Amino acid sequence: MADYMKTYEQWVNSDFFDEETTKELQSIADDEAEIRERFFSDLEFGTAGLRGIIGAGTNRMNKYVVARATQGLANYIISKHGQERGVAIAFDCRHFSPEFADVAACVLAANGIKAYRFESLRPTPELSFAVRHLGCIAGINITASHNPPEYNGYKVYWEDGAQITPPNDIGIMLEVRKLSIEDSKIITLEEAKARGLYQVIGQEVDDAYIQELKKLVIHQDTIDQYAGDITVVYSPLHGTGNVPARRILKELGFTNVYVVPEQELPDGDFPTVSYPNPEAEEAFELALKLAKEKDADLVLATDPDADRLGVYVKDTTSGEYKCLTGNMSGSLLAEYEISQIKATRGLPSDGRLIKSIVTTNMAACIADAYGVKMEECLTGFKFIGQKMLSYEHSGHGTYLFGFEESYGCLIGTHARDKDAIVATMALCEAATYYKSQGKTLWDTMIDMYEKYGYWTDSISTITMKGVDGIEKIKSIMKLLRKNIPTNIAGYDVIAVRDYDTDIVRNLHTGAETPTFLPKSDVLYFELSDDAWLCVRPSGTEPKIKFYYGLKGTSLEDAEKRSNSFRQKLQGLISSLVNA
Repeated sequence: MADYMKTYEQWVNSDFFDEETTKELQSIADDEAEIRERFFSDLEFGTAGLRGIIGAGTNRMNKYVVARATQGLANYIISKHGQERGVAIAFDCRHFSPEFADVAACVLAANGIKAYRFESLRPTPELSFAVRHLGCIAGINITASHNPPEYNGYKVYWEDGAQITPPNDIGIMLEVRKLSIEDSKIITLEEAKARGLYQVIGQEVDDAYIQELKKLVIHQDTIDQYAGDITVVYSPLHGTGNVPARRILKELGFTNVYVVPEQELPDGDFPTVSYPNPEAEEAFELALKLAKEKDADLVLATDPDADRLGVYVKDTTSGEYKCLTGNMSGSLLAEYEISQIKATRGLPSDGRLIKSIVTTNMAACIADAYGVKMEECLTGFKFIGQKMLSYEHSGHGTYLFGFEESYGCLIGTHARDKDAIVATMALCEAATYYKSQGKTLWDTMIDMYEKYGYWTDSISTITMKGVDGIEKIKSIMKLLRKNIPTNIAGYDVIAVRDYDTDIVRNLHTGAETPTFLPKSDVLYFELSDDAWLCVRPSGTEPKIKFYYGLKGTSLEDAEKRSNSFRQKLQGLISSLVNA
């Protein structure tokens, strides 16, 4: 009998699981494929922690999997003598998020660790802030970010406010793996409260978080003068951003803010979109309709846990709304923040701009223009948080700005994760500043292209679900490593960075050097004419991603090159998928 069938039968026949779980599993007794999907493995921590489809099984998100993960976390905290400091817990609008948050709190309490649980849904960046604000040893956020409605997840943060990185992530995972699903300690909510190990938090942390954001405003004077001339349409996409985003804009003086009514209230079904992702065009359909009615300057949407921000800006020349990709909005904010820090108080000699390896190379041009050092890290904002911590510990390096192509950035050091609330605030501030210069944000983007080059960046994604999909993704990466191409989509391969073996190999000279980044299943191809391609399995979804970037002589030329590259890349992708 296959291992997954044995595990399934253990769950079905055990008195440990509640009646609802047993009935759900009994209903799939004749569906071996479904049993395999639910029990072939345990959910693993990826770039954003634990994430999976809600349901019964070891490879699903349910209260037992949450309890086991929390018990492993508790064991690790105790091994580090951090149990007296407590753990902050937040959750989003997804199905079972409040329930999973309470399960985590009750497991912590059973282990003598106090839980500071938010009274209602809160954004991911506020949880990151709360960990340090409350002096906690760790944080937990119950969220699946921008995944479809059937998903939920479990993000773990450490005392620095960033998602767990080595060695803590490895330590926690090892503790979890030692446990069976029945090893978790848990007490009732009432007992946790009676022991003083369950504390509800809310308004005080909200106020402190908003105050930290206000400290990051550079030009309140231009906001005071021009906020009334800027119209903003905003959508929280049924998630956590509605209250904090509107609050910060209102308190700064932005009065012309219109929220998409159909997407205003929290709803774990995300009824107006199939995929609550601000990268998706459909996510902006209702917002753009409202924007045209209100003649908005800015159209913004945050994902369900409000750590990522999608942006459209109006081109007053054509009257069209232009989509800013994560690379574009991140670059625009990097330019604004760094240029205005320089103008108002001067840049530190050890200033740092951080980006992930799959983020636009325009970032390097911005860093060079202002004389700051750009540093690269692996995909996952936790690695940007890790660099921020290293600056604090070493005393060398001052964080200025960090961003990823996947619509995430962080201004300031109040949090150690991407923050769409502060990005919303900063973009609106930037709109007033450039308004004072007689420009729109689209005008500013064009100015940046003229200054730094017409960089264009895109991604091709292949979804491969289930056990077979996971194996196919592994085989694709193995095949690519075995057969390194010398030409990709008409561009010569100059060098290959293999982050799994920690080797950068120059194909012309054969010289090899280290990547100087942690081990990861990622291949990066440096191509001729400033082009590049990076291939990596997603850490949060059943996908393999092909990121690429090119440089053109104009917007039209860059788009033409990108389209041509995409078409030719499909040939490589097809050969890998069908091999």
